[in-house]
Amino acid sequence: MARRSTASVFARAYERNLRALTKATLSNSKRIAGQVQRATAKRLKPPPGKGDWLAGVAMGPGGARGYHLFRPAGLELQPGERLPLMVMLHGCGQTGRDFAASTRMNALAVRQRFLVLYPEQDRIAHPQGCWNWYERRSGKADAEAATLMAAIDQACMLYPVDRDRMALAGLSAGASMAALLATRYPNRFRAVVMHSGVAPGAAKSSATALGAMRGEHVPPMPTTAVGKAMGAAAVFTTLPPMLVLHGDADAVVAPSNAVSSAAVWATAVGARPGLTREVQRGKRRPMRVTDFRRKGCTLVTLCEIAGLGHSWSGGAPKLLFSDPEGPDATRMTWAFAAAQFKAAGGAKKG
Repeated sequence: MARRSTASVFARAYERNLRALTKATLSNSKRIAGQVQRATAKRLKPPPGKGDWLAGVAMGPGGARGYHLFRPAGLELQPGERLPLMVMLHGCGQTGRDFAASTRMNALAVRQRFLVLYPEQDRIAHPQGCWNWYERRSGKADAEAATLMAAIDQACMLYPVDRDRMALAGLSAGASMAALLATRYPNRFRAVVMHSGVAPGAAKSSATALGAMRGEHVPPMPTTAVGKAMGAAAVFTTLPPMLVLHGDADAVVAPSNAVSSAAVWATAVGARPGLTREVQRGKRRPMRVTDFRRKGCTLVTLCEIAGLGHSWSGGAPKLLFSDPEGPDATRMTWAFAAAQFKAAGGAKKG
């Protein structure tokens, strides 16, 4: 009887522990499922901006990449009318939605009537969501650039995009990929904007990328060497005009990359620097602005922003990689691109 009684005690204790463990497991599962559900809902929720947040997937040499296209609400297009396209490449640790929320480019697109494309890096291609702009030796960078072009071409087919008015902009790794795209497909874009990126031609592998981010690798300056380093087309004067934005307090990508980016691009297009001027709008951070010109045309503009870290200047508050105290990089990006669209349109008519 004693043995039977002891066994039953252990059985009851085991059952109680099993029930407690099951209850705790179910509770944790529900909590984890709730967290995943909330994170997924946040990721799928459209960023601010009155319009449509349209999803798509494009295939290319680098595999499949998703994207979102923002189309402003209330567009009433004239017969045959097509709209400019701004391609926005997010930085490491961001998604396209994060970048849209930070830059608030969609709100500007509503006012100025243009479309915005946000390609999305696949976490399988890079765990931190970085574009592989530096993997030149392995060919991964070029394959990824070709895949991004496939996404852009798909957007051009599905939506009323004016192929003669397309521009690129990116932050950090997105900025470096934007520069690579512009050198690979120079005739497809009217302007390119690098915000806090590594100088074109400064890295060819993951090992050299780390050094380049610290400002240790400076691309060669002679035009022929620049072309080889950047992988540009044979005629470098076809490169689109470039706007370079960088904070002088950037601890992730050395500020010297901004100077190198401007110098490399200016050398490639035969532009010379003018006098540097100090610019400050209201209480925003001041910046040093240098224009590089050729035959009266500004082909490169360098903006070095005082006190700005590794963040989108003038971005939405309380978001990663976003500094509301800096000059409005979103407005500057669009103004720069719009000026190139206008100049290209005038040259065509002429």
